[in-house]
Amino acid sequence: MTETLPPDDRRYVPTHQWARQVAPGRVEVGITAFAQDALGDVVFADLPKVGAVLVAGEPFMVIESVKTASDVHAPVAGTVVEVNEALRDNPESLNTDPYGAWLVRVEAAPDALATTGLLDSAAYAAAMG
Repeated sequence: MTETLPPDDRRYVPTHQWARQVAPGRVEVGITAFAQDALGDVVFADLPKVGAVLVAGEPFMVIESVKTASDVHAPVAGTVVEVNEALRDNPESLNTDPYGAWLVRVEAAPDALATTGLLDSAAYAAAMG
């Protein structure tokens, strides 16, 4: 795991996903460097369909690596409005840039990132020990 704090422009959940507001009511979702380190070399991302409804805290897709397959949990509730199609051909970008290689963009409540349970960068880093 990286020794630096994760980016402070997003919020985190203990299941190692991040959420970043990219426009009013629009949230980008991805996995953290901790999750990427635990997975190892990613070989496949089973992206949801546009229109899928995410429930905060519930799995919404699977990422497969050479070591394992892992559920990805939604950090916020909302409806998928865009998926990162580049991951279909280049899932390993999650290994090289977990904070740049987003998974989905979600139409969410305007205050979705203020939801109880989402951690700021320092709190997430502290929780990871």
